[in-house]
Amino acid sequence: MTEFAEHCAAAYQKERAISRRLARNTALSEPAALKQVLEKVAGSAPLCELISERKLARLEAAAKLALRQRQQADLLAQKKAEKLPDCSAWLAWFDGSAHPNPGRIGIGGLLKSPDGDTVEISSAAGHGDNNQAEYLALIAVLEAAVRIQPERLVVYGDSQVVINAVMMAGSAGTSDLQSHCERARLLVAQLKAVSLAWIPRAKNVAADALAQQAIGRG
Repeated sequence: MTEFAEHCAAAYQKERAISRRLARNTALSEPAALKQVLEKVAGSAPLCELISERKLARLEAAAKLALRQRQQADLLAQKKAEKLPDCSAWLAWFDGSAHPNPGRIGIGGLLKSPDGDTVEISSAAGHGDNNQAEYLALIAVLEAAVRIQPERLVVYGDSQVVINAVMMAGSAGTSDLQSHCERARLLVAQLKAVSLAWIPRAKNVAADALAQQAIGRG
């Protein structure tokens, strides 16, 4: 690298602009003008020290940028992986309904193996309200899963209240609901790897249909 190229690499844009104006207004060549500008910035220190400092600063900035880009790429890859379904996992859906509310309870559930085999649950479950129905539907799905013992299970439901209570180990409210919640937690503890996830009602139509079907038979 020539001296001028080295100075150009070290100079900031503002310094390059100043040096070009200086060259136009004097008899100095552009390389000489740029060197003069940089020497003025360096002050009493040797110009080579200023160039070395700036070269090091640019290398550090480039390394930080590369690290940020790599971290962003890793984060994006992680998010994409989280969105992709685990092809080795069993998937399950649950839903419960009470007609009227409170009234007759119907529970529905669906378990699907990685190979596409399905287990359907549709049954009447006495009387109660919608929250009780949701717990009873989840319990029925977990009981079926305990019998199967999948290596991994992901359970989907549209009741955020039930999912949060079971997974966060908090209070479920009334004594009846707390009893159902503790039963669900005991079943979860009997499975190798299980997670519960909320989905909107529009994506839980299969389990809902099974719950409504059970009420119709009740």
